[in-house]
Amino acid sequence: MSELTTIARPYAKAAFDLAVEKGELDQWSEMLAFAAEVARNETIADFLDGSYSAEKLTEIFLSVCGEQLNEFGQNLIKVMAENGRLKALPEVTVQFMALRRELEKQVDVEVTSAVALEQAQLDAIESKLEARLERKVKLNCSVDETLVAGVVIRAGDLIIDNSVSGRMRRLSDALQS
Repeated sequence: MSELTTIARPYAKAAFDLAVEKGELDQWSEMLAFAAEVARNETIADFLDGSYSAEKLTEIFLSVCGEQLNEFGQNLIKVMAENGRLKALPEVTVQFMALRRELEKQVDVEVTSAVALEQAQLDAIESKLEARLERKVKLNCSVDETLVAGVVIRAGDLIIDNSVSGRMRRLSDALQS
Protein backbone atom coordinates (compact mmCIF):
# COMPACT_ATOMS: atom_id res chain seq x y z
CA MET A 1 0.00 0.00 0.00
CA SER A 2 2.84 2.42 0.72
CA GLU A 3 4.01 2.03 -2.89
CA LEU A 4 0.59 3.16 -4.14
CA THR A 5 0.72 6.07 -1.72
CA THR A 6 4.06 7.17 -3.14
CA ILE A 7 2.80 6.77 -6.71
CA ALA A 8 -0.45 8.62 -6.03
CA ARG A 9 0.98 11.59 -4.14
CA PRO A 10 2.14 13.73 -7.11
CA TYR A 11 -1.08 13.09 -9.06
CA ALA A 12 -3.23 14.00 -6.06
CA LYS A 13 -1.19 17.14 -5.41
CA ALA A 14 -1.37 18.24 -9.05
CA ALA A 15 -5.13 17.66 -9.20
CA PHE A 16 -5.59 19.43 -5.87
CA ASP A 17 -3.53 22.46 -6.91
CA LEU A 18 -5.51 22.76 -10.15
CA ALA A 19 -8.82 22.37 -8.33
CA VAL A 20 -7.89 25.10 -5.84
CA GLU A 21 -6.65 27.40 -8.62
CA LYS A 22 -9.89 26.97 -10.60
CA GLY A 23 -12.15 26.96 -7.52
CA GLU A 24 -13.46 23.50 -8.41
CA LEU A 25 -12.82 21.44 -5.26
CA ASP A 26 -16.34 19.97 -5.22
CA GLN A 27 -16.24 19.07 -8.91
CA TRP A 28 -12.79 17.46 -8.61
CA SER A 29 -13.85 15.53 -5.52
CA GLU A 30 -16.78 14.09 -7.44
CA MET A 31 -14.73 13.34 -10.57
CA LEU A 32 -11.99 11.57 -8.65
CA ALA A 33 -14.47 9.59 -6.55
CA PHE A 34 -16.21 8.42 -9.73
CA ALA A 35 -12.93 7.56 -11.49
CA ALA A 36 -11.75 5.66 -8.41
CA GLU A 37 -14.91 3.55 -8.45
CA VAL A 38 -14.38 2.83 -12.13
CA ALA A 39 -10.79 1.73 -11.39
CA ARG A 40 -12.07 -0.56 -8.60
CA ASN A 41 -14.58 -2.24 -10.93
CA GLU A 42 -13.56 -5.87 -11.55
CA THR A 43 -13.94 -5.68 -15.31
CA ILE A 44 -11.92 -2.48 -15.59
CA ALA A 45 -9.32 -3.83 -13.14
CA ASP A 46 -8.83 -6.77 -15.51
CA PHE A 47 -8.07 -4.32 -18.31
CA LEU A 48 -5.61 -2.46 -16.07
CA ASP A 49 -3.81 -5.74 -15.31
CA GLY A 50 -3.67 -6.67 -18.99
CA SER A 51 -1.12 -5.69 -21.57
CA TYR A 52 -3.09 -2.93 -23.26
CA SER A 53 -1.51 0.20 -24.68
CA ALA A 54 -1.89 3.51 -22.86
CA GLU A 55 -4.08 4.79 -25.69
CA LYS A 56 -6.40 1.77 -25.47
CA LEU A 57 -6.61 2.03 -21.65
CA THR A 58 -7.39 5.74 -21.91
CA GLU A 59 -10.06 5.06 -24.52
CA ILE A 60 -11.68 2.32 -22.42
CA PHE A 61 -11.52 4.31 -19.20
CA LEU A 62 -12.89 7.51 -20.72
CA SER A 63 -15.68 5.66 -22.53
CA VAL A 64 -16.84 4.30 -19.16
CA CYS A 65 -16.50 7.67 -17.40
CA GLY A 66 -18.38 9.50 -20.16
CA GLU A 67 -19.44 12.99 -19.19
CA GLN A 68 -18.37 12.58 -15.56
CA LEU A 69 -14.88 14.01 -16.26
CA ASN A 70 -14.10 17.47 -17.55
CA GLU A 71 -11.18 18.05 -19.92
CA PHE A 72 -8.67 18.32 -17.05
CA GLY A 73 -9.97 15.11 -15.48
CA GLN A 74 -9.63 13.40 -18.85
CA ASN A 75 -6.06 14.70 -19.11
CA LEU A 76 -5.27 13.25 -15.68
CA ILE A 77 -6.56 9.84 -16.83
CA LYS A 78 -4.49 10.10 -20.02
CA VAL A 79 -1.28 10.96 -18.13
CA MET A 80 -1.84 8.23 -15.55
CA ALA A 81 -2.49 5.69 -18.33
CA GLU A 82 0.67 6.75 -20.18
CA ASN A 83 2.64 6.16 -16.98
CA GLY A 84 0.89 2.88 -16.15
CA ARG A 85 -0.61 4.34 -12.97
CA LEU A 86 -4.38 3.98 -13.38
CA LYS A 87 -4.47 1.35 -10.62
CA ALA A 88 -3.45 4.14 -8.21
CA LEU A 89 -6.61 6.18 -8.86
CA PRO A 90 -8.37 5.13 -5.63
CA GLU A 91 -5.31 6.22 -3.62
CA VAL A 92 -5.14 9.49 -5.59
CA THR A 93 -8.71 10.14 -4.45
CA VAL A 94 -7.84 9.35 -0.82
CA GLN A 95 -4.89 11.73 -0.87
CA PHE A 96 -6.83 14.44 -2.71
CA MET A 97 -9.52 14.31 -0.01
CA ALA A 98 -6.87 14.47 2.72
CA LEU A 99 -5.42 17.61 1.12
CA ARG A 100 -8.91 19.07 0.92
CA ARG A 101 -9.63 18.34 4.59
CA GLU A 102 -6.31 19.95 5.51
CA LEU A 103 -7.17 23.07 3.50
CA GLU A 104 -10.62 23.25 5.05
CA LYS A 105 -9.21 22.55 8.54
CA GLN A 106 -11.36 19.46 8.93
CA VAL A 107 -10.59 16.08 10.48
CA ASP A 108 -12.51 12.82 10.37
CA VAL A 109 -12.85 11.21 13.79
CA GLU A 110 -13.83 7.59 14.43
CA VAL A 111 -15.84 7.21 17.62
CA THR A 112 -16.40 3.62 18.73
CA SER A 113 -18.61 3.07 21.75
CA ALA A 114 -20.06 0.10 23.60
CA VAL A 115 -23.61 1.44 23.09
CA ALA A 116 -25.11 4.00 20.73
CA LEU A 117 -24.39 7.51 21.98
CA GLU A 118 -27.03 10.17 22.46
CA GLN A 119 -26.85 13.40 20.47
CA ALA A 120 -25.87 15.42 23.55
CA GLN A 121 -22.91 13.10 24.12
CA LEU A 122 -21.86 13.37 20.47
CA ASP A 123 -22.12 17.17 20.62
CA ALA A 124 -19.92 17.25 23.73
CA ILE A 125 -17.29 15.00 22.13
CA GLU A 126 -17.35 17.09 18.96
CA SER A 127 -16.95 20.44 20.73
CA LYS A 128 -14.12 19.19 22.97
CA LEU A 129 -12.25 17.67 20.03
CA GLU A 130 -12.68 20.82 17.94
CA ALA A 131 -11.14 22.83 20.77
CA ARG A 132 -8.29 20.35 21.25
CA LEU A 133 -7.50 19.77 17.58
CA GLU A 134 -8.30 23.33 16.43
CA ARG A 135 -10.18 21.93 13.45
CA LYS A 136 -13.72 21.24 12.33
CA VAL A 137 -14.54 17.68 13.39
CA LYS A 138 -16.65 15.17 11.47
CA LEU A 139 -17.69 12.25 13.67
CA ASN A 140 -18.05 8.74 12.25
CA CYS A 141 -19.71 6.63 14.93
CA SER A 142 -19.87 2.87 15.38
CA VAL A 143 -20.81 0.45 18.16
CA ASP A 144 -18.53 -2.32 19.44
CA GLU A 145 -20.05 -4.24 22.35
CA THR A 146 -16.67 -5.84 23.21
CA LEU A 147 -15.61 -2.50 24.71
CA VAL A 148 -17.95 -3.30 27.65
CA ALA A 149 -18.44 0.44 28.33
CA GLY A 150 -16.88 3.75 27.34
CA VAL A 151 -15.51 5.02 24.02
CA VAL A 152 -12.45 4.85 21.81
CA ILE A 153 -11.76 7.97 19.74
CA ARG A 154 -9.37 7.97 16.77
CA ALA A 155 -8.41 11.17 14.98
CA GLY A 156 -5.42 10.51 12.75
CA ASP A 157 -2.53 9.53 15.04
CA LEU A 158 -4.43 10.56 18.17
CA ILE A 159 -6.14 7.70 20.00
CA ILE A 160 -8.13 8.26 23.17
CA ASP A 161 -9.10 4.92 24.71
CA ASN A 162 -11.59 5.53 27.50
CA SER A 163 -13.18 2.08 27.33
CA VAL A 164 -13.44 -0.43 30.14
CA SER A 165 -11.61 -3.05 28.08
CA GLY A 166 -8.80 -0.55 27.41
CA ARG A 167 -8.55 0.32 31.10
CA MET A 168 -8.46 -3.38 32.02
CA ARG A 169 -5.70 -3.97 29.47
CA ARG A 170 -3.65 -1.08 30.89
CA LEU A 171 -4.20 -2.32 34.46
CA SER A 172 -3.09 -5.82 33.45
CA ASP A 173 0.05 -4.40 31.82
CA ALA A 174 0.83 -2.34 34.93
CA LEU A 175 0.39 -5.33 37.23
CA GLN A 176 2.67 -7.49 35.08
CA SER A 177 5.51 -4.97 34.99
